[in-house]
Amino acid sequence: MTADPGLALADAGAEAASAPACRLCGEPLRRTFVDLGMSPLCETYPTAAQVDGPETFYPLHVLVCESCLLVQLPAYVAAEEIFDDYAYFSSYSDSWVQHARRFVDDAVDRLGLQPERSLVVEVASNDGYLLQHVLDRGIRCLGIEPSSNVAAAAVRRGVPTQVDFLGADTGRAVRAAHGPADLVVANNVFAHVPDIVDFAHGLRALVADEGRVSIEIPHLLRLVEGNEYDTIYHEHYSYLSLLTTQRVLAAAGLTVVDVEELASHGGSLRTWSAPSERAPDPSAALADVLAAEAAAGLHTVAGHAGFARQVAAVRDDVLRFLLDARREGRRVVAYGAPGKGNTLLNHCGVRGDLVEFAVDRNPYKHGRFTPGTHLPIRPPEALDAARPDYVVIMPWNLRREISAQLAHVASWGGRLVTFLPRLDVFEPGT
Repeated sequence: MTADPGLALADAGAEAASAPACRLCGEPLRRTFVDLGMSPLCETYPTAAQVDGPETFYPLHVLVCESCLLVQLPAYVAAEEIFDDYAYFSSYSDSWVQHARRFVDDAVDRLGLQPERSLVVEVASNDGYLLQHVLDRGIRCLGIEPSSNVAAAAVRRGVPTQVDFLGADTGRAVRAAHGPADLVVANNVFAHVPDIVDFAHGLRALVADEGRVSIEIPHLLRLVEGNEYDTIYHEHYSYLSLLTTQRVLAAAGLTVVDVEELASHGGSLRTWSAPSERAPDPSAALADVLAAEAAAGLHTVAGHAGFARQVAAVRDDVLRFLLDARREGRRVVAYGAPGKGNTLLNHCGVRGDLVEFAVDRNPYKHGRFTPGTHLPIRPPEALDAARPDYVVIMPWNLRREISAQLAHVASWGGRLVTFLPRLDVFEPGT
């Protein structure tokens, strides 16, 4: 008995119809990049009154488009639900504030920005951590920030801030009200928008014809090389290479003309883009980064395979360490309760029997619990009172800064730990 070709075609059509569509090119997404199972929203910290109630978990199943190669997480959760009341305040990282200051100094020199005459617009401006440095230069600025509670902190700092999500319509409205921007900044937000093409059109609407758009993104190449899977969570809808970043921006009439490789967030890119009709020739740095991506296989579908095996190996090492520590009667506490850490804790199934609690500098989180794993979050002083054997630095990308802050842990014989890029146990202050 032969198969009915009509039925086979119907099955294929049904599969394509049920598959999510690529947010860049619209093709059906069928190929897995990595599947981390189910996890709650990483920046939703339940209170003591909520911790015994129901909690919603969503898939963390990341796919790669076989047509345009954009690595992406389907929009399992609407952006409005994630960012309406947000727990992340950039200014609680001293190194990140200084990173922003250095960027502003460089941008002023690079673009010749002038006090009172030039305009800088930052999208996802958070609590004013970056634009405060623009204000200090006497340069006009505006923040566009979707989280009202975070925007309020920026306004208290004196940074003009509009509470809104950026898209083409918002970009045109802001331009009409304030004029074209000489510099548009979008640091660590490009991956956070479900409609990334509309967002890119918003950037184009904001920027002057002779202006520049500067974007910082965690680099997919470094994510793969460094096993940085904790950067996968629901507010990160896309995981970008330079190649896919170019393709998204080109769809909105922006051309990448320069790129810098940064150490932040485990390895990031800062791209500089210009309106395509006025774009100068690209720098040699673009060809270098694209060549590195191609050599790593990220310019082919097949080159994205294998990451899931790396992630499984990290999980096994983390659980082995924590189980051994418990067996030996050693106490483990987490330093920091960042969103990225919650992906790892949930993927590994960590609970209070393995890590007692977390401490964090952000008062917003004190008295709350980590999502899903429900570790109590306390002020940093609780660390000194507990004197644990191991302190796990959850924001491992800030290892050097935090290790210096925790040098005193050595006074009671404690040691520091990072889980990523690989398990490492080391002496405080090193």
